[in-house]
This record gives sequence, C-alpha cells and structure tokens, in this order.
Amino acid sequence: MAPGTDNTPPYCTESDGGCGEEKVGPVEDEDPESSDNSNQAKAGKPPRNLSVMRHSMSQAMLVGTTDLESTVGVIAIKSPFGENSGFLPIFRSGSCSEIGPKTYMEDEYICVDNLREHLEAASDFPSPGAFYGVFDGHGGVDAASFTRKNILKFIVEDSHFPTVVKRAIRNAFVKVDHAIADAKSLDRSSGTTVLTALMLGRTMVIANAGDSRAVLGKRGRAIELSKDHKPNCTSEKLRIEKLGGVIYDGYLHGQLSVARALGDWHLKGPKGSLYPLSSEPELEEVFLNEEDEFLIMGCDGIWDVMSSQYAVTIVRRELMLHNDPEKCSEVLVREALKRNTCDNLTVLVVCFSPDPPPTIEVPKIQKRRSISAEGLDLLKGVLSNV
Repeated sequence: MAPGTDNTPPYCTESDGGCGEEKVGPVEDEDPESSDNSNQAKAGKPPRNLSVMRHSMSQAMLVGTTDLESTVGVIAIKSPFGENSGFLPIFRSGSCSEIGPKTYMEDEYICVDNLREHLEAASDFPSPGAFYGVFDGHGGVDAASFTRKNILKFIVEDSHFPTVVKRAIRNAFVKVDHAIADAKSLDRSSGTTVLTALMLGRTMVIANAGDSRAVLGKRGRAIELSKDHKPNCTSEKLRIEKLGGVIYDGYLHGQLSVARALGDWHLKGPKGSLYPLSSEPELEEVFLNEEDEFLIMGCDGIWDVMSSQYAVTIVRRELMLHNDPEKCSEVLVREALKRNTCDNLTVLVVCFSPDPPPTIEVPKIQKRRSISAEGLDLLKGVLSNV
C-alpha cells in the first residue's frame, strides 16, 4: 500500500512507523496543460549505457507543450558558476505515489527537507541538509518498507558519517541488505530497488541500486545522475556472467528485471559473498550552483513511458506556473498514466530555491541571409538540369 505521513523520529526499528516525513497528494482528474500524447504508444527510454554524464536540452519550455520531447542533442556543459559562487540551496519537495494499473502497491518513499531538525540532535554535519529516497519493491512490500524505515538511520549512525559520506552510504546499503536477511518477520524473497539523495550544504550525493532514476534540472536541461541497472546493460551483464549468473529474456536468472537490489535473498548466496544480484550502489556526487533548479527522483513506472528531458521540461513549466513541487509530482504521475504505464508510480520533485525558475529567452538573430545573383543563377542552372 502507499506510504503515509510519518512523524516518528529517525532512529526507528522495523516496528516503528518510519523515518521520514512522507507526503502523498491526490492526482487531479484533468491536466489543462497536458500534451497530445495520451494515446501514443510507450516511449522508449534514452540510451543509458554511456559511461559519461549526458546533457540534453529541449526547446519545449520556449515554444510550447507540443515539442516537449524534442531535444537538441548531447552537449557539453561548462557552468560559469564555481564552487565559490556563494550559492546556498534551500530544499523543498513534493511527492506523489499511485498504485497505477497493478493490483498491489509495492513502492515506498521518504522526504526529509530539514535533516538537522529531523534528527533532533546537534549534529556536526553541514547545513542545510536533506534526505530523499524512492524504494521500488517487488515480491511484496517487506523489503521496501524496511529500507525506508532504516536506511537513513544506518547512514547517520555509521562511523564514517559525516566525514566520509560515500563510505557511510555504501555501508548503510550493505547493513540494510543483511538486516533484511536476518529479520525473521520479513519475507526473504521480497526485494527492492533503492535510490537515495543526501544533501549536505551544496553537496548532493546520489546513491542508486536498481532501475529508479534521478534527473537534475539545470536551466531546462536534463542531466541524469543515475544509471538504470538492467541485466542487459553491458557493464551489468559482464559482471553477472563473470559471477556465474544467467540472463534469460532480459531477466536475471529468468526472474528479476534488475541487476541490483536489496533483499531477494532467494537469489543470493551466503552473506558477504559476491553474487550476480548486487546490493552495492553506484554513487554520483554533485556540487549545486545557481543553474541547478530541481531534482526529479522516480521509479521505473515513470521512466518506462517518458524520457528524462520530457520530465524536466514538464516540471520546469509547472514550477513557472505555480512554483509547487507537489503539483509537479502529480502532473508527472498523471502523464505517465496517460501513457499507459504498467507499474506502480512514485516520483519526488526537490527544488533548490524558494523562487520559480526564471524565464529563458531565445536571442533574436539580427543577421539576414540572402543569396547572391551569381548563386541564384547557378542554382537555376542546376535545377533546370534535374
């Protein structure tokens, strides 16, 4: 079932109500600004097997909703804002989670906009701080629910936090995975993908194990901060086959559509050993600046039917209209349902400023191009001989 609001402290156990403040808003019946793609077939995902971060820009925010998924292409970005720009983010978030066409709801999520206040302790980590997570369960909700309740606790209690944040996050993933195996009240065959974002000052660390996705909105451009861990992904396939795993029809051991997840102990070996289904997250560290406007975190039910650039364009357009990340999340879920997604739907929108994104103006081209008389005669000659 969908997660509800939870105000319990973060140091919780399996029987507690959870670690994060979670917000679920209703999905409206109509979207007056929706595109004309409600009847189109599922849109394929963009290539995800590149080893470098991809940057793409859509002109949709400039010309209207009919071109929402058009892109100029892959471009390199060199930001004019350095680490000493003085920018300090202000975190605010919105979320939406829907069962979609499936019979059971197995998604969970967590939103903590003020980490210091949430921990209720005089912690020595940088401020402001925030924490967000999306947990896409399978084989039941046990693993996703347990991870939501405990992942933040394991991170902040790790001996490496907050001096070596990446190590603390990696250790927390392993601890949660092993705790699922040891908990007698949990179904060992239950599993979950895990996507988290830890904000400490201007530093944002994305950790991902599975096929949920984190996308940064940077002045209208979509920058993917995570990689979908599918069994057929080249790097994942090589790792799986090296460890004796088998991929059948795109599924790990013919059973699981992801190559990394927590739980699923019926597919793993003894704790501490290497197995084809990995619980190790891939990490991406980002230093936020004035160009970074918001972060979208969503389960694969969102990304199965829309591109990262399309989602960023929608969110930016909506923020310019009402500046409400909660409504942005609802619009994304509603759009995915229109596109006939086949999965549960969970998406978070995290803004880094209290203000809406600024308008992007296209510079007018002043030069007028014309063809010379000689060129015109040459063109006529060529056409006459066709």
